[in-house]
Amino acid sequence: MRNILLPLALALALAAHSAAAWEAGREGAICTLTHNDPVDGDIRLTYDPSGPLYTITVTRAEPWPEAPVFGMAFTGGAELTITTDRHVLSEDGRALTVTDRSFGNVLLGLTQNESATVFSGPIALLFSLAGAAPEVAEFAACESMPTA
Repeated sequence: MRNILLPLALALALAAHSAAAWEAGREGAICTLTHNDPVDGDIRLTYDPSGPLYTITVTRAEPWPEAPVFGMAFTGGAELTITTDRHVLSEDGRALTVTDRSFGNVLLGLTQNESATVFSGPIALLFSLAGAAPEVAEFAACESMPTA
């Protein structure tokens, strides 16, 4: 019986990990793009047209370290690395957020690559970009759509 349960548990764990998906949406006037990964963490981009203002928040189970730089490295296509020193940590340290008036390079990186590694200090999280391009396009289209 144990020989059957171990492969089943492994298959379920892999299925849960591969089920992580990119999703575009809207919360009132705010456009959203999310990727929830039970292993690596969550990414949430927002666009608020009243600013206009973009945010990206990367949340993980453990706190992020205090570090002078946050970055995203896109690989597997139009490779690009973006860094900033304008990131802030949430009160519990688990969420790292960057706010800016433009995310053109981030959206390009998400659309034209196979993976993104987000990093700060010694922590690096790898996210698959499989299926991201159509959701990024929907997120970008949301920017110009009027709210209901």
